[in-house]
Amino acid sequence: MGVTIRKAALSDVDVVTAIEGVCFPPLEAAGHEAMQKRLAAFHQSFLVAEVDGKIVGFIDGCITAQKTITDDLYHSVAKHDEHGAYQAIFGLAVRPEYQHQRVAAVLMEALIDISRKAGRMGLTLTCKERLIPFYEQFGYVCLGLAKSTHGDAVWYDMVLTL
Repeated sequence: MGVTIRKAALSDVDVVTAIEGVCFPPLEAAGHEAMQKRLAAFHQSFLVAEVDGKIVGFIDGCITAQKTITDDLYHSVAKHDEHGAYQAIFGLAVRPEYQHQRVAAVLMEALIDISRKAGRMGLTLTCKERLIPFYEQFGYVCLGLAKSTHGDAVWYDMVLTL
């Protein structure tokens, strides 16, 4: 299966919003308007994965000076700072029928590469406990429980130092 990675376009909003809605519970999922704002603001760090021309997954997040993600970053694209030291990851989502086929890994590797070339200090994300081993395979280190309560879930801070 050939996976193509490209920067997302505003015209992708319906597809990425649908993928977000399938992959995240309603309290955690970004809606159409939030995705539209992210697509416009995070033009360097919003990527989609395509298989045979069909979008099957995406990765997105703002650039920030913060080493860990705080809930305010999710709620306003105004916190995005093109000159920030860290690439935050808000979402890494793949359509269920394409999961466990390295699509998420290819997306992550692409964003790590972009971040490295941009001179970022690292990447930061929050994840649920069951996903810690997935992110550790890329070199992320778990910093423990996150302060984030986004979607009323329990999150762990993960940081990859470049």
